[in-house]
Amino acid sequence: MADLNVPDGGFWPAPEVPQPNIYPMEWRVETEKLAQIYEKSKRQVWNPADLPWDGLRAEDFSREQRLGIMYWFSVLANFDASGPAVFARATIQAFEKHEEDPVRKCFFSITRDEMNHEECCQRTIARLWPGGPLNWTPGDDLERAAHNNVGWLYHNGGRYWHGYNAAVGRYSLPVLFTSFMMGEMAASTLFRGMASGTSHPVFSEMFHRIGRDESRHLQICMTILENEWPGLTDDVRSLITRQLRAGFVFLSMILCEPPGGFWELPPYFLDNHRVLMNHAREGGLGVLSYEEQAENWRVAMARVRTIVERWGIAFPAIPELDLDGVEVDVIDPEDIIPVF
Repeated sequence: MADLNVPDGGFWPAPEVPQPNIYPMEWRVETEKLAQIYEKSKRQVWNPADLPWDGLRAEDFSREQRLGIMYWFSVLANFDASGPAVFARATIQAFEKHEEDPVRKCFFSITRDEMNHEECCQRTIARLWPGGPLNWTPGDDLERAAHNNVGWLYHNGGRYWHGYNAAVGRYSLPVLFTSFMMGEMAASTLFRGMASGTSHPVFSEMFHRIGRDESRHLQICMTILENEWPGLTDDVRSLITRQLRAGFVFLSMILCEPPGGFWELPPYFLDNHRVLMNHAREGGLGVLSYEEQAENWRVAMARVRTIVERWGIAFPAIPELDLDGVEVDVIDPEDIIPVF
């Protein structure tokens, strides 16, 4: 065995690692509850390939129903397909900022879950409308309307991703996680309603599993916020209020209908959106009526209001749901952070 080399005068100290950087590595635990949630996430891992896909047959639906269901999952993918990248980016930031180990691991678990949710969109569309969302040639006005609407959705998704990339590095954990909390509150609300409303066993199992994931994501967000909200400055509280309004505007596309303030859409978009959503509803997907969607969204926003006002954070006005509050100016794409 070689002799230990101890230099005269002692060992030279290694240079400081420039920050932000993932080094030096550490596994600090400050919030045991987050560590427990991460362990639960590992026990609840599921594989989308194991869903009973053979029971989802294109011939069981009319052309209009297949197109409507493909359209609904394309709308969902505008949110769920961004999830893996958004949370992967946030995971890297959590490492660079040396957040405690359970925060980093919980971000990783959400990234993995969101990839499953994206895969559900992918598999459903492939079975019912090959080439969807956009790699197919429409043959009539209904198909052209669906194809064009999806194109406009993804135009806006691209604006969101650009804004998120520009914003995520400059927001603190309280702001980021309030935004994420909005997305998870919306998602758990949506999938709870879809799971109870669908008449198809594949969609029922899918929505139950996704809903369970989203409820766990919400638990992660709330646990972190309980640590981060005490001692907020007025400036941060004001920014969170703005983020709540931004989250409502962005997420309403899948929860209800898109309000003004972010979405760049042609004047015919909403009419065609409603027609296609109705075809999905008639296909047994479990799409709630507009009135049911609005009520679900109203209840979810009321829950958010109760949570944030407990910490002295003003709730924004949501006139679309008849909820009063602080007026917020026009939303810029770089203000939009929430994800599903």
